[in-house]
Amino acid sequence: MIVSASGMMEQLRRRMPQIIDTAELAVAAGLVALAFVIGHFIGRIVGKRIAAFLDLHDAEERPRYEHVLRASSTIMRALVAAALLAAARYAWDWQLYSEIIVGAGMAIAVAIAVQKLLRALNLGFWTAMAASTALFSILFSATVGGVMPVSNLLDRASFQMGTHRFSLLMLVSAILIGIFLVAGVRLANNAVKLVLGRNKNLDGGQRLLGEKLALVALVIAAFFIGIDLLGIDLTAFAVFSGAFGLAIGFGLQKTFGNLIAGIILLMDRSIKPGDVIAVGDSFGSVNKIGVRAVSVLTRDGIEHLIPNENMMTNEVQNWSYSSRDVRVKIPIGVAYSSDMKLVEELLLRAVKESPRVQNRPAPAVWMAGFGESSVNFEIQAWIIDPEEGVGNVRSDVLKRVWWLFQEHGIEIPFPQREVHVRGAD
Repeated sequence: MIVSASGMMEQLRRRMPQIIDTAELAVAAGLVALAFVIGHFIGRIVGKRIAAFLDLHDAEERPRYEHVLRASSTIMRALVAAALLAAARYAWDWQLYSEIIVGAGMAIAVAIAVQKLLRALNLGFWTAMAASTALFSILFSATVGGVMPVSNLLDRASFQMGTHRFSLLMLVSAILIGIFLVAGVRLANNAVKLVLGRNKNLDGGQRLLGEKLALVALVIAAFFIGIDLLGIDLTAFAVFSGAFGLAIGFGLQKTFGNLIAGIILLMDRSIKPGDVIAVGDSFGSVNKIGVRAVSVLTRDGIEHLIPNENMMTNEVQNWSYSSRDVRVKIPIGVAYSSDMKLVEELLLRAVKESPRVQNRPAPAVWMAGFGESSVNFEIQAWIIDPEEGVGNVRSDVLKRVWWLFQEHGIEIPFPQREVHVRGAD
């Protein structure tokens, strides 16, 4: 049965009371205010509990989640207020105006909760406003006269395309379902990240792999849930799936290849976030392994995005694959007239005094050979933080060697040439 707008107005006129109960209106307004006050205090308690659960008491980590904590408190306040007002609305036979006050308060509380939730999930201001406004309209319509008149009005705005009928109601429903499914996927994905992040038995690569696999599973589940909610026949995707397969084969081959390569890298654990790698001319630490590319942050602050497929097919030097210990070699030459025993002592002293050089494995000094004008030595030192750079370690050790050589009179030879001019007086 189709309910028109005039029928809705007639229904409202019938429900209008002959005598307005001002006491009931005051009680309804008081209940709305009380519900928001109770929600405010419960939201504060929940926010503190969430902060304690996440162990975000230090100044470095807390700012990263401060907006999430504030949003969770506001969301809880609004949901508690909405639940209390929903219970009050159905627990008593209110007059029309009183029911409008309670229903409007409940709709506002739900809209606030939805708007804050979508904003916290980074779905954009206008998306959050559109979803919260639509939800407020639905709940408020249910209060004043039911949702069916609005649904019928939207369903009348339609057009026919072949055997299929499309209406404004289908478009609005699809948009709202899409927004809430995306929000649900992001919320569930954040929960997975939180659970995996608190598991101390997993390293960074295993956590990232779990997050990627969970995201893929959530997206697939959300897709089929959306298809079911919209009532779309899956047989209609037969042609689309064939076209999609051709698109993957031709246009999206690289995209899906990089996706699979990224998952294989995480499963193989050959490259993990934080590893120090060298690929071609790019040298730096792995900042992130994304769906399409690996982000490598160099010491110059330049972020190189290397496709995942290149990591699978090209030669990659991983300086921290099985161990973070990296050996740095520093060549140096001294004059033949130097005291070689003293030279070795000074070189060992210089390398041991460098703050980033490790005591285990112990640094060593090797005599590398006899050069044309110098005796060549090689300092071998070990560091465990190659992501902080290697050249600065060499520079620090060489400066200390220079100061010690100047103090003890050790000569560092340099090329000299004697020129003889024939026929000159």
